[in-house]
Amino acid sequence: MAADDLSTPLGQTPVKKRRIALPVRISHVIAGALALCLLVFAGWIVAADDPFGGEPMAIVSAEVRPPAQGGKPDAGGTPAASTSDASISDKSSPAGPADKGSPAGGPTPSAASGPTITIIDGMSGKRQEVPIPAADAKGQGGLTDQRLVETSRHGTIPKIAANGTRPADVYARPLQPTFDKVAGPRVAIVVGGLGIGAAGTFEALAKLSRAVTLGFAPYGTDLPRWVVRARGEGHEVLLQVPMEPFEYPDNDPGPQTLLTTLTATQNLDRLHWFMSRFQGYVGIANYMGARFTASESAISPLLRETAKRGLVYFDDGTSARSVASQIAGANNAPFAKADIVLDADPTPTAIDAALTRLETMARERGMAVGTATALPASIDRIAHWTKAAASRGITLVPVSMVAIKPKST
Repeated sequence: MAADDLSTPLGQTPVKKRRIALPVRISHVIAGALALCLLVFAGWIVAADDPFGGEPMAIVSAEVRPPAQGGKPDAGGTPAASTSDASISDKSSPAGPADKGSPAGGPTPSAASGPTITIIDGMSGKRQEVPIPAADAKGQGGLTDQRLVETSRHGTIPKIAANGTRPADVYARPLQPTFDKVAGPRVAIVVGGLGIGAAGTFEALAKLSRAVTLGFAPYGTDLPRWVVRARGEGHEVLLQVPMEPFEYPDNDPGPQTLLTTLTATQNLDRLHWFMSRFQGYVGIANYMGARFTASESAISPLLRETAKRGLVYFDDGTSARSVASQIAGANNAPFAKADIVLDADPTPTAIDAALTRLETMARERGMAVGTATALPASIDRIAHWTKAAASRGITLVPVSMVAIKPKST
């Protein structure tokens, strides 16, 4: 028996002391602290009067200012600078290329040449005025001859001018000496697949000779400005049109592909969609399309439309079954075809060997055409070969100079 039991009165039990319980828990304290932090942060945003929370923002001026004086229109109402690229100098000339500060290789745009963007730093409030280069609706500035375009339901597409001028002639790269005076073997090289990857396109423009023709795929971003730059550098440009391969749809070139299962009207509507992607090209080229180009009923309407719009058709030579060369004349279409695919084996050694075969073919026949894709190895080896071609008596020419012209009627 415990000592407390002896001293406790009979019938009474000791009263136990109760512990004092806190009215709030620790978790409540933490939640309250977080709520207070959020309240303080919200109050700071209101006090700072910055609805963007420090995020940089841009204000675009809708005011379009008139261009600088001096660009008088010609008799056809088109600015003189847009009717021809004859003033473009060659990369090898002493004057060198035009200023590369602008996308088209032309003068550096100023505030007077078009609208401007005001960039405002959300934290400091600092403003910076950035001019936008003047451009037409497709972003091509003065390099598109307005006499050579018309509006379709998809946008602007090429046409033959009212006086008979063809886009293939206006957008062809001028070369001195002219085609009739060129002595020795001639070689044309077309490098396609540009416009999809910015790095590959930039490398091609930086390394390849101006006489190399560039083919742009229709799915790239900012295509009009890439084409402006390519033409500003003196290159001829082709539009690559996706066509049905034998493995379709497992091997799908992309949206709006021309198909043998569609009617001629449907394919021509798709062709116009491709043609509206940018302007300034001398012709169109197949992008894949082994099955489509093997079908006379499928490709004949395409060749007729190409001729109707004053363009060259280029067969990249990747399909031995293509019938384009056999029926181009019957459809009155200017035509060129690659003799050798230079990077069928995309290794530097194989590309060098293909370029040697191309040069040999040119010496035997007087003319040869090669094609390649804008792969790093292809660009590098073609650039290396073209630098020494002239010293071996080879004249590099754009594709328009090797195209078979239709007989005049």
